[in-house]
Amino acid sequence: MAVSSCPCLKLFVASSFECRSDSSSGTDQPSQGRFNSARHGTTPFLSGTGMSSLILKFPPNFVRQLSTKARRNCSNIGVAQIVAASWSNNSASGAPSAAAAAAAAAAAASAIPAADPADVLAGNEYKSFLSSDGSIAVHAGERLGRGIVTDAITTPVVNTSAYFFKKTQELIDFKEKRHASYEYGRYGNPTTQVLEDKISELEGAESTLILASGMCASTVLLLALVPAGGHLVTTTDCYRKTRIFMETFLPKMGITVTVIDPADVKALESALEINKVSLFFTESPTNPYMRCVDIELVSELCHRKGALVCIDGTFATPLNQKALALGADLILHSATKFIGGHNDVLGGCISGSTKLISEIRNLHHVLGGTLNPNAAYLIIRGMKTLHLRVQQQNSTALRMAKILEEHPKVCIL
Repeated sequence: MAVSSCPCLKLFVASSFECRSDSSSGTDQPSQGRFNSARHGTTPFLSGTGMSSLILKFPPNFVRQLSTKARRNCSNIGVAQIVAASWSNNSASGAPSAAAAAAAAAAAASAIPAADPADVLAGNEYKSFLSSDGSIAVHAGERLGRGIVTDAITTPVVNTSAYFFKKTQELIDFKEKRHASYEYGRYGNPTTQVLEDKISELEGAESTLILASGMCASTVLLLALVPAGGHLVTTTDCYRKTRIFMETFLPKMGITVTVIDPADVKALESALEINKVSLFFTESPTNPYMRCVDIELVSELCHRKGALVCIDGTFATPLNQKALALGADLILHSATKFIGGHNDVLGGCISGSTKLISEIRNLHHVLGGTLNPNAAYLIIRGMKTLHLRVQQQNSTALRMAKILEEHPKVCIL
């Protein structure tokens, strides 16, 4: 409901209810006045100008509707609207009494149940709210109890390299794990945390680590999970720089690599039989030939031999492929590509179990490669349209495939 606050009062009459402007000031700040009134329990819309009789007249069920909305959003504007509607419906003369105002304010406050912070952070109250990947991409990590205390719809950018503790005891409690806090920019940031939570929700993962680039994510993962002298299996279709790192740098640590065709299951079984494989790392779809790996099958084969499976799902995005649900231990993305979506930011992410992500995170804290909060904000912004972009890309790709399939000069598609 839009409220105008121009000096000249305007009255709009709708079929179901009447609405008047806020006459409390001549400045263009209607929302600030209404928010403060609701917070401090004072009567909004009454400015001593004789306009109190022009009170809002809402439909009979408006209080119930807004109460539901307020319970979902827990927003100040929801409280203010419930109070206003209650006054309108309970006052015969149109001018609310002090007692009626107090009763309405109490009713509005009780309409929003106190939530357990753990439930809010876990999103337990909002399962129906996040009913699709599109909703998760837009709202997860932000509308569901982010650590940044603000009513802003967009997540603020917290540009800081360090954090303070109010007293020495708080620092001691933090170090002894009795107090949760951020410590240093390389170890965590509120804006970055929102992005990690959002991707975790989308992937169905326990935890996510965001890094400065996709290559940073790949190299830190490999260094953290493949021990010196260990063995790694990868595929011929692989991002070139990833292959270079595997074949030129990892051997310096005594790590050997077997390279197989993405479709050659027998070669994978042979490599698992001959070597003590720590990790099978592949892309699906692969870069650049877009070949898909049977994630469920290779995960089963690798787990029998105690090997982990990491899928680089950059080309698929979390919307087209849920690698963790198919059995993979880790899913990696270059967020620079489809997740960011606007060619203006670099980033990478790894999602999986808390145990594995913690191992990778510990090494990441040593090596650096931290994503700055401005870049995290750009990726968060890009994810708002992820669902729409991927949907359109899928539709366009299918149309192209059908056209090529029917073209007389195309033999194999």
